Amino acid sequence: MAYSNFTLETVRETFQLEMVQSTGLFSETERVEPSAELTKALAKKVPLAVAIGTEKAKSEMIVADVLIELREHFEHCISLFSGIDFNVDTENDLTGVCDFLVSLSPNQYYLESPVIIIVEAKKDDLITGLGQCVAEMIAAQRFNAEKENDISRVYGATTTGTNWLFLKLEGKQLHIDMETYMLERCDKILGILASMVAQKA
Repeated sequence: MAYSNFTLETVRETFQLEMVQSTGLFSETERVEPSAELTKALAKKVPLAVAIGTEKAKSEMIVADVLIELREHFEHCISLFSGIDFNVDTENDLTGVCDFLVSLSPNQYYLESPVIIIVEAKKDDLITGLGQCVAEMIAAQRFNAEKENDISRVYGATTTGTNWLFLKLEGKQLHIDMETYMLERCDKILGILASMVAQKA
């Protein structure tokens, strides 16, 4: 079993999570205006990624650009990883490849703790990605603790590229924001991601 085999139900039962569902969990976060470069890139790439319709196209043409913008916003003080093995706890099936990881360490050559944000890209359905994303968030918690660089919250997102759904994990309490954010509100998506890095949400 690996991250991708978890459903929201199985990950909740396996790791005994308390689930809190709310609307607008991140609604009060300040917006971050996307750069002219990101706006131009998305204008070109989003229609193409949507037409191709694959998870890979959406990851490469949309999600990666948004997360690179996040890294630029923090002047490279955070690191971004894509498609890396994140094998944390084989005994508990916390193994596999993560689509995207953001660490508060600026080291870009190998992953250092603390991991703060997990982003899973899905072809169409945000909900099917929740179990996988939560399992990776639990792995991030354990990775951070093992490296003695524990932080109070780990955040996650599942996205189709054009739609984004956000999560927060504190201890065993899992918060799911039931509001879906559209890419047309890129400033809001960037604001939420930035608040996660700043640990404000």
